[in-house]
Amino acid sequence: MSCFTTGVTVVTAHTQGQDWGMTCNSFNTVSLDPAMVLWSVRKTSHSHAAFVKAGGYMVNVLGAQQKDLALKFAQGTQEERFAGQDLVRGIHQHPRLDGVIAWFDCRIAQIVSAGDHDILIGEVLDFGVHTGHGLAYAQRSFGVLAALDE
Repeated sequence: MSCFTTGVTVVTAHTQGQDWGMTCNSFNTVSLDPAMVLWSVRKTSHSHAAFVKAGGYMVNVLGAQQKDLALKFAQGTQEERFAGQDLVRGIHQHPRLDGVIAWFDCRIAQIVSAGDHDILIGEVLDFGVHTGHGLAYAQRSFGVLAALDE
């Protein structure tokens, strides 16, 4: 699967007074009408229960210069991940990270069990976009996709 190039996101949620966040490259669109997206979380992940109980989540699409942010949210405690981060709260208090190129504030519409992961399908309640190229990930390396001249 490492040969498949993906975008990089940080998915966040707020539940029971705590912020949760993790780097994710399993993000994808599901539907345009209604607007729906998905991502998957490993069932044995320390943050699995928090994301399921939160009832929703915020997908933060990272820009080309945000590799350090992707690495920060891939390890450490939740407190370490959010330390020093400028946040904007979404409709249900899920944190939006400053400087991302796009974000999707979602309500969980369905959870699908699939092997060792749960797929969290969300209805997009609000979103925003900013100019910039997205951060890409393939074969254990970060990069940026560029258009090919034809």
